[in-house]
Amino acid sequence: MGKGKNRPVVISLFDYSGVMVEPWLEAGLECWIVDTRHPAMWGAGCVSVDAHGVNRVHHDLSTPWMYRGKRENVAMVFAFPPCDHLAVSGARWFKGKGLRMLAKSVSLFATAAEFCEWMGAPYLIENPVSAISSYWRKPDFTFHPWQFTGYCDGDNYTKKTCLWTGNGFVMPKARRNPGLDQPDHRIAMAPPSPDRSTLRSMTPVGFARAVFEVNRHVLGKR
Repeated sequence: MGKGKNRPVVISLFDYSGVMVEPWLEAGLECWIVDTRHPAMWGAGCVSVDAHGVNRVHHDLSTPWMYRGKRENVAMVFAFPPCDHLAVSGARWFKGKGLRMLAKSVSLFATAAEFCEWMGAPYLIENPVSAISSYWRKPDFTFHPWQFTGYCDGDNYTKKTCLWTGNGFVMPKARRNPGLDQPDHRIAMAPPSPDRSTLRSMTPVGFARAVFEVNRHVLGKR
């Protein structure tokens, strides 16, 4: 694996937790996660390196973020644009949100799609079942976290998630732990709270590891 300027890179947009990049970090890749919640010590675009070595970029992505390194070193791109005003689960409130809120969410999703295509590396863009299927195209794949409990027992819950992918991304096959009880509905049943949005948007650890296992072959191409 390359080092320094030729070290393979993984980028994850709209990502605060960094769960999706953890397996890649463990494999020695340079990881960048971009989100408006990262430290903003000197304004938009500032980069801080956390204790694990992840580059955390403060940027709200309402305007495009440009990676300053070599595109040919980027091995994988992930994006988790906010679904607050697009998720079908909240469709009964669509009319009350107004056109501008809907347009903002579509614009953020478009920013993610354009960035992924421009990078040229395999990518996935994640959203729940949402209006994007109508505004753009149907997702390439869907999954529930419980389908990957063979990698992480703690993900034994339901949450139908859609993926739009491209540039050679490989979707992992389900690997459920057969010893677990039926999956619960902790996301759908979560009561309103300040943490509910964060809970709903958390990346399942098992899925993140499954994606790494079936896509790690890209490291030999960078």
